Amino acid sequence: MRSSLVVSCCLSGFFSIPIYAQDYEPSLTEFGHPDLQGVWNFSTYAPFERPEGLGDREFYSQEELETAAQNRINAAINRDQRETEIAQQALESMNSTSVASVNYFWMEREGLAENNRTSVIIYPLNGRIPTLQDNIKIQHSDQNGVREIPGERPVRYTHGGIARNGPEDRGLSERCMVFNSGPPLYSGPYNNNIQIFQNRDHVVILAEMGFDARIVPLQGGEHVDENINQWSGDSRGYFDGSVLVVETRNFTEKVGSLSLRDRGYGNAANRILIERFMPTSSTSMSYEWTIEDLATFTDKIVGIMPMTKTDSNLYEYACHAGNYAIANILKGARAEER
Repeated sequence: MRSSLVVSCCLSGFFSIPIYAQDYEPSLTEFGHPDLQGVWNFSTYAPFERPEGLGDREFYSQEELETAAQNRINAAINRDQRETEIAQQALESMNSTSVASVNYFWMEREGLAENNRTSVIIYPLNGRIPTLQDNIKIQHSDQNGVREIPGERPVRYTHGGIARNGPEDRGLSERCMVFNSGPPLYSGPYNNNIQIFQNRDHVVILAEMGFDARIVPLQGGEHVDENINQWSGDSRGYFDGSVLVVETRNFTEKVGSLSLRDRGYGNAANRILIERFMPTSSTSMSYEWTIEDLATFTDKIVGIMPMTKTDSNLYEYACHAGNYAIANILKGARAEER
């Protein structure tokens, strides 16, 4: 279900926020911890990887941002017209092989704050995913789900599939298992919100996408036994001044060290994830994540996104793709075979 968050798009809506506001001191909870509670939006148009032509350039100019905003407005107008035509074609077709995409009505990714970065990834310095270790494979998919790209299970990207012989042939989000809510958090087409709860000994990070709640102990202690692996890993946290630091390990090897919409890189069995929630004002926060996995990559990966506190509520994200879509995909394949 969509969030109640509605964001308007305007050319003058871009502004930079300080990534590290060292002089800001957040208010404290009744237990003496920095108070990060509330609903936070992490939508951004910054690409995950930096376009290669930009090299090590970390920021866009204001003029470039305004041009990009106008291009998005024009693209939205053209997209609405195209989807109207697609919908009409689907209604008029008796034997269409695909109804194409009419999903943009649901999209909601306009950022509440822009930091004019050219990519989410800030390390390596070229803003690109580092080189893979020898013998590490990348799974590729058609994220639109129209065609299968043959491969081996487990499928570690989120959208698309390798075949239609069983649920395990489909992407993790199609199966309602793993979303852009990670961890780590990646800005996606919609539902880019989390809600943070705090008590004396724990922080809870509730992700709207997938409606998954990570319960993070603050009292330290060892991680669970290395033989216990989980989709979201095992998290432990602490406060470093005003910054909430969360370390997560013990991920299942059924997810990629990076699981993106159309790509899965290696597997997360050896991944260590460090997240930093850094308040920069009463309504803004910088979210930084670091992936350390030298079994998959030749270097670490660091990404950063702005977060903005909102007055919105989170509503249950009831993922019915696993209830309906998967069954119908498999039924369609069996009908096609017959």
